[in-house]
Amino acid sequence: MVFLRSPFANDPVPQLHHGSVFLRPPVLSDFEEWVSLRQESRDFLAPWEPLPPANEFSKFSFRARIKHYQQQAKNDAAYPFFIFHHQEGYLLGAITASNIRRGAAQMGSMGYWIGKPYARQGYMSHALSALVSHAFNGLGLHRVEAACLPSNQASIALLRRGGFSEEGLARKYLNIAGKWQDHLLFARLPEGR
Repeated sequence: MVFLRSPFANDPVPQLHHGSVFLRPPVLSDFEEWVSLRQESRDFLAPWEPLPPANEFSKFSFRARIKHYQQQAKNDAAYPFFIFHHQEGYLLGAITASNIRRGAAQMGSMGYWIGKPYARQGYMSHALSALVSHAFNGLGLHRVEAACLPSNQASIALLRRGGFSEEGLARKYLNIAGKWQDHLLFARLPEGR
């Protein structure tokens, strides 16, 4: 029943393209490039993310992460993508449609990170556009949501440029940088609705 599950849930997750980026599901061979970018960007990303596990950069942990991602996509629960430069092919960051809710809701949440060398160059805007389009047109969602810290001006600007509307403040919403923090809630509906 389409209402309860994406009609494309058993199809391979597609590669998405928009502007200067392409998105594809992470694979094991991304390990070294992912570790390099995450290590280079650790201090840059730390204020905006949960505390990482102690074994974050182990190959075992990355393999488990990839298996988890594949299972989430198979179950129509989340669709993680790595973001790559369209022409050069190097890793820029990641973006995920997660917490997919079917039935009467037909919605999901967006989460993302960009490596420090590639921030504020428009790459995440392209990635967000690609994934939002796929969420509405490929996954059949009716609503996409995102949350960010009130102090994260870059993320707020990104969401507003991407057509998201601010809907309110969620107090102590997520545990970020080791403490429960308030988040601004944003949402977007398909164009024309």
